[in-house]
Amino acid sequence: MSNFLNTSDTPLTEQELERLHESVIKAARRRLVGRRFIELFGPMGAGVQAIPYDEFTGEGEASIDLTGEGDTGSVITDRRSFKPLPIIYKDFVVHWRDLEMWRQLGMPIDDSAAAGAATWCAEKEDRLIFYGDERTGFLGLMTHPERHQHKLTKGWAEPGAALKDVVAATGAMYEAGHFGPYAMAVSPRLFANLHRMWEDARTMEIDNVRRIVADGIFRCDVLEGDSAVVVSTGRENMDLAVGLDMTVAYLGAEKMNHPFRVLETLCLRIKHADAICTLG
Repeated sequence: MSNFLNTSDTPLTEQELERLHESVIKAARRRLVGRRFIELFGPMGAGVQAIPYDEFTGEGEASIDLTGEGDTGSVITDRRSFKPLPIIYKDFVVHWRDLEMWRQLGMPIDDSAAAGAATWCAEKEDRLIFYGDERTGFLGLMTHPERHQHKLTKGWAEPGAALKDVVAATGAMYEAGHFGPYAMAVSPRLFANLHRMWEDARTMEIDNVRRIVADGIFRCDVLEGDSAVVVSTGRENMDLAVGLDMTVAYLGAEKMNHPFRVLETLCLRIKHADAICTLG
């Protein structure tokens, strides 16, 4: 592991550190939603502090001929900025008496606190992806001003309402030149309503919606109220730029105890905002 993580200074063995790291990764994977349908770019390394943020234009078909001399029109960078990679982090503490007890009794290290810290970091990562962060200047899937927006039909309380809204959302993106596959993240309340039975009592709403949203339907706990977002997936439309993927660092002994930090650096890059349609 890299020196900046201070892992060589910890009182933990290599096996105990590995247990903490595995617990962090397992807890994060269980909670994270955005990464399930947004492709990753990286990891690029902990020292990368800023990256290009390109937004693209350029439409039209590819050409086919025998000489390769036709004018295809180029996919070009319409806007470019450089965005810093913010740090997402949460600390936890291994108490010295607990460490002594585990050693004396031959017990495995209790990794509960590490898993808890990872869960909080995962929640913050998803909140950055879906809502952005005003203080650091990042836009999210739910907040980009150039996204498509569609008004939700009665909170999906009636059979067929969700299917109607998803057809409208994917249709708007299709007209903008984004042909899918599509993925959708929904708030917990809407996710529950997707499991209502249709009037024929043989089909759930989610089964019909899934035929259109082939890249997955995901419950997202950070989405508020009755809200959802449908995206046309693929790195040509958006990606998650990762400098340092989620890991554990040692902060140095403090009052005999041993504080650690779960951390990562990343940002969402939205390249085509019209590949997003929010429902709410």
